[in-house]
Amino acid sequence: MDTVAIFVDVQNIYYTVKERHGAHFDYGAFLREATAGRKLVKANAYATDKGDLGQSRFQGVLRGMGFEVRLTPYIQRADGSTKGDWDAGIAVDMAEYSGLADVLVLASGDGDFAPVVQKLIAGHSVAVDVYGVSDLTAASLKQAATSFVPIEGRLLLPIPTTW
Repeated sequence: MDTVAIFVDVQNIYYTVKERHGAHFDYGAFLREATAGRKLVKANAYATDKGDLGQSRFQGVLRGMGFEVRLTPYIQRADGSTKGDWDAGIAVDMAEYSGLADVLVLASGDGDFAPVVQKLIAGHSVAVDVYGVSDLTAASLKQAATSFVPIEGRLLLPIPTTW
């Protein structure tokens, strides 16, 4: 049985799924699909911490599913721009687990990960499956991956409507 380590770029997935599908990402369905027939060694979800109640509840749900939730502070700059980036942290963790798992699963559409994915596949003999919103995922990341899995239908949850 293959072993698998999972890495989710929460902000990227949240915004791309919402923009393209008007829905939420179904983390439970994703976890079941990504681990089917595999032994899970690690599941990390990387997010920014705004300190609000809704986010805290969501993070608790992820923890309940078995994700380790890694947080970085949400920074609002004086010019109004914001910062909350996990790219380097995700890349470092993927490199660490490339020796501990047969398959790495990255949920992100960010093309900044393409060189990391290429290096891990070539240099560490590990497979890298990438999940992303098809038309919002960088072509370079899709090409670098061992396989690309589009986030659609089975991996979506409707956004609840309020009355």
